[in-house]
Amino acid sequence: MSLIPSFFGNRRTNVFDPFSLDIWDPYDGVLTSALSNVPASARETSQFANARIDWKETPEAHVFKADLPGLKKEEVKVEVEEGKILQISGERSKEQEEKNDKWHRIERSSGRFLRRFRLPDNAKVDQVKASMENGVLTVTVPKEEEKKPEAKAIDISG
Repeated sequence: MSLIPSFFGNRRTNVFDPFSLDIWDPYDGVLTSALSNVPASARETSQFANARIDWKETPEAHVFKADLPGLKKEEVKVEVEEGKILQISGERSKEQEEKNDKWHRIERSSGRFLRRFRLPDNAKVDQVKASMENGVLTVTVPKEEEKKPEAKAIDISG
């Protein structure tokens, strides 16, 4: 492994490669050993817990996009709590194992996920809309129109 920082993921290369992008991590494996005492159900939940969600603001709305490949809209829940907290949650079920199946690799994560976002004061929480297409959840929270200050002309006497 090289001592050059990795900005492109965990690539393993030859130690003598001057273009290697890996760094030596003295804590490599510490998390794995720390999780050995955690029950399997909790590890499954934490694997999928960090669902990636983008939040952008347009002049008309706040738009949230979540990549949830393989999930159906029935497996995802979108809620507004306490008037200003957008909560997106769901669960990806573990694939059923058949008696004669032989697994070679399991990389797709399963379990529950939950993400919460505090919405700004200009969000119209009573008009939130959500749609799901091709594994991408889109939640649109319209914004209240900004009230422009009125300018009143004052006659100058004299």
